[in-house]
Amino acid sequence: MKIVLQKLIAESGKCSRRQAEDLIRSGKVLLNGEEAFLGQRAEAGVDVVEVEGEILGEARDFIYLKFNKPAGYVSTTASFPNEKSIFELVNLDEKLFPVGRLDKDSRGLMLLTNDGGLAQKLSHPRYEHEKIYEARVKFVGKSFGDDREAELAPERVVRLMEKGFDIGEGDGLARAKKVECLQYGFFRITLTEGKKRQIRRMFMELGFKILDLKRVELAGLKIAGLPEGSWDYLSEEELSDLKRGA
Repeated sequence: MKIVLQKLIAESGKCSRRQAEDLIRSGKVLLNGEEAFLGQRAEAGVDVVEVEGEILGEARDFIYLKFNKPAGYVSTTASFPNEKSIFELVNLDEKLFPVGRLDKDSRGLMLLTNDGGLAQKLSHPRYEHEKIYEARVKFVGKSFGDDREAELAPERVVRLMEKGFDIGEGDGLARAKKVECLQYGFFRITLTEGKKRQIRRMFMELGFKILDLKRVELAGLKIAGLPEGSWDYLSEEELSDLKRGA
């Protein structure tokens, strides 16, 4: 059965679906010997798909790692001058890509894999996979509305974040599925969407600065017991649960 070309490339494990789209746009993908374009469809084992000079074959063995990202590292596969990359800490030759990136200043759980199909399912907001974060914040005086005292109240922070509000920059309404105040200035936030730097921007709108932001769970996968800066292969049980949930 023919499927959209970028999906076929992602499911082969070559790269993520978004990266496949970029490769197609840049002319680095051939379909049956001709330069491919977005919107084309292909069938594995029938059509010949060549990506950056490599012909896609049967899906190779997939790798699944959990990684405890330290702050100060970028989590993209692209390289930037004078920036430390998480891939400096993952000493494998296999090309992997992150599922659910974390910004440079954030830390915590990431999933790294070469399974493009699973990565797409876990990343797409349509599937509403939960991501759980712990945030330490400090009120810095910006007001959300006229009632400054109410602004300081944790219950109001919880209510506003769960109700949702516009965080600007064209991203529109952002909301958290669940917010808990564990103690004053320390929150646990559950998201099922992933707008850019969403938690930081939501707290900023409410008058708070993030002091520390850590992801502790991703689609049921937990970070417990994994030292910061370290990685490990998923256990059979973890992988089974992850695929079942996807």
